[in-house]
Amino acid sequence: QVQVVESGGGLVQAGGSLRLSCTTSGGTFSDYHMAWFRQAPGKEREFVAAITFLGDRTVLGDSVKGRFTVSRDNKKEEMYLQMNNLNYEDTAVYLCAAVLSGPLPGHIAELYDYWGQGTQVTVSS
Repeated sequence: QVQVVESGGGLVQAGGSLRLSCTTSGGTFSDYHMAWFRQAPGKEREFVAAITFLGDRTVLGDSVKGRFTVSRDNKKEEMYLQMNNLNYEDTAVYLCAAVLSGPLPGHIAELYDYWGQGTQVTVSS
């Protein structure tokens, strides 16, 4: 069974930066497309970013373009979400998701098979 684990969340002031990490166990990390979603209280789950298993293509959600970047290091078996110029609206639980390589699901949450528990990001205004 594949497990997904996020780390790196915390409290940051508006305008600041934070980097989240995600790793998997129980499978071969480099076989999986990976993605970040986020969910704030009372709001629907929102797509943040996705990256192919090779790391050769990325997709970003409209609300984070120009501020967030997604990357991965298959040797270290980690995926990263670099978040810059954070604002209050970025406050949410950030969830990492994985799916075996095939077409990149992008923003379609239902197509990802494995999910982490999430890491809280809180931006103070």
